Amino acid sequence: MPRPSPPEFWDRIADRYAARQMGNPEAYEASMARVLAHLTPQDRVLELGCGTGTTAIRLAGHVAHVTASDYASEMCRIARSRAEEAGVSNLTLRQASVEEALADGPFDAVCAFNLLHLLPDLPATLAQIHAALPKGGRFVSKTVCLGGSLKYRAVVTVLQWAGVVPRMRFVTADALEAEIASAGFEIIETGTYPASPPGRLVCARKP
Repeated sequence: MPRPSPPEFWDRIADRYAARQMGNPEAYEASMARVLAHLTPQDRVLELGCGTGTTAIRLAGHVAHVTASDYASEMCRIARSRAEEAGVSNLTLRQASVEEALADGPFDAVCAFNLLHLLPDLPATLAQIHAALPKGGRFVSKTVCLGGSLKYRAVVTVLQWAGVVPRMRFVTADALEAEIASAGFEIIETGTYPASPPGRLVCARKP
């Protein structure tokens, strides 16, 4: 399996990533409604792989505090600027690896949106997230699942070799959920937003 794309890849595309229009805002809003249903105003939330901060800023209006982390400096720069422009006071931006960000806890919930398929060792990361959460803590993720589509896999493979899109794992929704369950989480809700390319939302809890 190829190594994950380095921070330099994300630094290079950060401005283009920030400028592009959201592909399916209806699906995003539907998924956010389900995410927020599993969070409370008292929660301390960590978002891993926050990118340019769109979702972290959105979450901040509904919880006590958000720590938004990313390992790419340019993504963090844009996210920090957006948070300042939005006047968000309960959001901390942190340039950090997954391990470093988890060590900043405790957290009541950990979120990972469009991240899990980019990780080279998903079981190890899920184990780290599980260990960092208290009993009853929630893990919420949305993941691009292209493992069941030969068409998407062929296109993405070409784009990967061209350096246009990041390296990723081609996972299926069933395999993803099995890995999350194997890490010790109880899955409490799933959904697909959007249907194509499939973005699998998984809301889970540490028993």
